[in-house]
Amino acid sequence: MAGSKLHADDTPVPVLAPGMGKTKTARLWTYVRDDRPAGSDVPPAVWFAYSPDRKGEHPRQHLKDFCGVLQADAYAGFGHLYQAGHILEAACMAHVRRKFYDIQVANGSPIAAEAIQRIGVLYDIEREIRGKPIEVRLQIRQIRARPLLEELHVWMNETVAKISRKSDTAAAIRYALSRWRALTR
Repeated sequence: MAGSKLHADDTPVPVLAPGMGKTKTARLWTYVRDDRPAGSDVPPAVWFAYSPDRKGEHPRQHLKDFCGVLQADAYAGFGHLYQAGHILEAACMAHVRRKFYDIQVANGSPIAAEAIQRIGVLYDIEREIRGKPIEVRLQIRQIRARPLLEELHVWMNETVAKISRKSDTAAAIRYALSRWRALTR
């Protein structure tokens, strides 16, 4: 928790419900620090925390002393963490990509395929700069990735206006657009 950036996620865990002969869904919260791709020599670390439910009070308690950037999905339980200003939200492109990937696998959607391709080019840039000093990564992101992100933003806005609001593809695009500021942080 002493790092300046964390990745957080939760995973459903089936656990026995005593006396009921069934299972219920608990949560395993995962908090990861790993800045090796950013050229840091600070050792990576992970912390797991169990909770019997998914209430937002759990990440609030877990992160009560954390100050920095939190990369996480759109789970509403993280939302209150950003309000005080000592935790900045960074959304996760992998969560955005996964929504399009699932649509592509299910339907062979050309729109989802294009989204995956556009995101893939951004991933290629990140692979190239992995491990380089922060100043170099920032410069390359500004020169190469920023214009691609701006084009992706325009494309998503134009595309969502042309498709059914009720479609899974529209939902995937709205998910990305609603998190845009945190996604491009």
